Amino acid sequence: MTHPILVTGAAGGTQGSTGRQIASLLMEKGIPVRALVHKFDARSDGLRMQGAEVVKGDLLNPASVQAAMRGIKRTYFTYPVADGLLEAATIFADAARDAGVELVVNNSQFQGTPEDLAFRDPRYAPSFRNLQHRLADRIFDWANVGAVHLQAPPYYENVRALVSASIAQQSTVFLPWGEDTTVLPLVGAEDVSHVAATLLANPGRPSQNAYPLIGETPTVREMIEKLGRAIGRRVRYVAITDEQWANAVKERINPHALDHLTHLWQYFRKGEERFYATDAIRVVTGRDPQTLEEFFRSNAEFITTGSVRSLDGSNKVAS
Repeated sequence: MTHPILVTGAAGGTQGSTGRQIASLLMEKGIPVRALVHKFDARSDGLRMQGAEVVKGDLLNPASVQAAMRGIKRTYFTYPVADGLLEAATIFADAARDAGVELVVNNSQFQGTPEDLAFRDPRYAPSFRNLQHRLADRIFDWANVGAVHLQAPPYYENVRALVSASIAQQSTVFLPWGEDTTVLPLVGAEDVSHVAATLLANPGRPSQNAYPLIGETPTVREMIEKLGRAIGRRVRYVAITDEQWANAVKERINPHALDHLTHLWQYFRKGEERFYATDAIRVVTGRDPQTLEEFFRSNAEFITTGSVRSLDGSNKVAS
């Protein structure tokens, strides 16, 4: 593959970090990567040492996106849970179309409700953020850039960040998930990254334009039991209200993400949608998806100390 693959979100962070994982997976295959980062720091230095072409840019700045897109035929698009998704998707799709891009792997969200209802009435989308992802998917489709959408539910890493501090302090999970029979569809960011890297590395066209990626569908009770086994201690679950949770985390989570998660918990608590694990991860990558308990076991140290390891090698307190 002569053209580099453009990977956004390549610096990564303390949670899913799909861009960072995808960049590494592609370089391990000997595929050139152009890594788009928001700033130069230790993380971007690490990418450069791995062999990536590192460029600084802003997904909300058309000029910097156009510059990053020069000579690109395949790319991965992701955007943090913050304001600006639709603007970034539009800027990116427009630049990709102008550059003659043939494949955009788009990190979207799971589509748990009928799409046509969601567009007729936003109340049918689990959250406003989820509706924005559905609209962003349409933008990429209309741009005719070979868009493929990875429709993923919350990551295992999101659960780790939500529970680590209270587990370390009180061996208790305080969340507004309602009864312990509530079902939460989940997937590991590692598997999402492997799917994206496989699609980007394969010179052919993907067989689908959307891949629903659900690894497991545990109840809250099952999740707590898996967590307890993984860390070797009894863990309690205490259901709290949306207001209690929002007050506890509002200093650590931006308003956009807080609104999204609050509505997502409400949606899951209703239990109106039935979720099923999908086989897309196995079909695309040829490997079994990571289980939630495997993830908990590999992160046991950080869960029990209330910290997670960032990609620069340091430990940071989970929020």
